[in-house]
Amino acid sequence: MIPLTLSPEVAKAQADGTPIVALESTIITHGMPWPQNVETARMVEAVVRDGGAVPATIAVIDGALHIGLTDAQLDVLGQAKGVAKLSRADMAACIATGGTGATTVAATMIAAHLAGIEVFATGGIGGVHRGAETSFDISADLAELAQTAVTVVAAGAKAILDIPKTLEVLETSGVPVITFGQKDFPAFWSRSSGLDSPLSMDNPADIARAHRTRNAMGLPGGQLVANPIPAKAEIPHADLAPVIETALAAAKAQGIAAKQVTPFLLDHIFHATEGASLTANIALVKNNAALAVRIATALTGLREG
Repeated sequence: MIPLTLSPEVAKAQADGTPIVALESTIITHGMPWPQNVETARMVEAVVRDGGAVPATIAVIDGALHIGLTDAQLDVLGQAKGVAKLSRADMAACIATGGTGATTVAATMIAAHLAGIEVFATGGIGGVHRGAETSFDISADLAELAQTAVTVVAAGAKAILDIPKTLEVLETSGVPVITFGQKDFPAFWSRSSGLDSPLSMDNPADIARAHRTRNAMGLPGGQLVANPIPAKAEIPHADLAPVIETALAAAKAQGIAAKQVTPFLLDHIFHATEGASLTANIALVKNNAALAVRIATALTGLREG
């Protein structure tokens, strides 16, 4: 097995049996400019610590797979140039060649599972892109959820995606989609996508028991926990829909494709909403981290029991 580089905080948490929540690093390298990227990462880590758990921000640095980053490493990563955006397909190559890369949802799940971390908080998962019937553009996040036993807490799928098709692929792949606290499946910046959630639970302990039960049954894969953005931070779906359509048309006109699509669309929406989308993004990531702590704590209690 590939060696993991644990931060001192994460190593101590594992030794002490303290709950740990995995966090991705693309939000630092590809999601926001310096210094807001690092400030946001520290805010999310603080939410995890305030809840009684330990954050494990994951990244590949100079060929080493880091589970948890020090303050100094966060600063270096936040200002680094040319950092790779890693998923299942290129993560091993980056490590083998001594590269530096930030982990997407899929890559973070892989690393978390290797480290024995069962819960991961992110913003929103990737999914089926609009027009995928001709482009075949489907995020590796969905396949990872079907095979890697990590519970992922997100504010649903990103609103720029084809959410109905994303839910269909998850269902076909046998991935439990559990919306927390409501029946409607959320759409990232908006509390409701207008679609019913396949499953709904109101208690983090129930989500933890479902995770354990899947493991006991020998079922592969993880769970997607869809956590609606706080009401005071949401951007209503009706307000966002025309902005997203305009962004999609601009991407098509400029020939934007593959890994460049999502960052292009998010940047376009950021400017069209005068920064409101980024403010909402920060609020939902913090909200997801808080719920992930509750699930991780419940899982630790089940393990001790």
